[in-house]
Amino acid sequence: MSSLRNSIPRRAHKERAQPEARKKFGLLEKHKDYVVRSKAFHRKEEIIGKLREKAAFRNPDEFYFKMINSKTVGGVHRPKPGANKYTEEELLLLKNKDMGYIIQSIQSEKKKIEKLCSTLHRLYTKRPNKHVYFAEDREEAKEIQSRIGECSNMPGFDNIPSRIKKKTASSYRELEERKQRLQKLEKLYGEMALQKELKKPGRKRKLREDEMVSPTSHPVYKWRAQRKR
Repeated sequence: MSSLRNSIPRRAHKERAQPEARKKFGLLEKHKDYVVRSKAFHRKEEIIGKLREKAAFRNPDEFYFKMINSKTVGGVHRPKPGANKYTEEELLLLKNKDMGYIIQSIQSEKKKIEKLCSTLHRLYTKRPNKHVYFAEDREEAKEIQSRIGECSNMPGFDNIPSRIKKKTASSYRELEERKQRLQKLEKLYGEMALQKELKKPGRKRKLREDEMVSPTSHPVYKWRAQRKR
């Protein structure tokens, strides 16, 4: 009976649109839209009511350490910047762990790029034909050349199916993205290594452009030579 009832054509009920005179107010609000708006309004009312109740029954003598460890900026409580809880050795150890993770990511990206490059190279590189043919006379040589020409005229790379072409294009996009990510990781590793070296003891200064052997946009530092005991 249910299949028979579903086979009977029914009238498609359409939602009422916004009248022409009220087009400036946008789409006509439906009941489900009103329910969402009403719930949000009542939820905000409850929050404001609870805050008013807390403000009415608050203890004027109450004290929290946040009162002296934070300040109000534009009506918003912000914690005061405290001293660093890590020592120089602990910070250097954390930097080393971060740099180890960056090195691991760089090596992983390089392996994936090499794998993609080798796959795409095998796909679009014809294997060299090193087969040597021997013929008794000129007639047999012409016959072998014609046979080789027929084999070379077989469907090549121009007749690759569109499915494989799409996969190849996506592989090239992935290769470019991975190369860009590798460049960013190497740049980040260089900056972290420079910051690590700058934290080490020793007098150093930043070289000017006229002092550099090969000028570059990156900062170059020179450490003062110290005699090792």
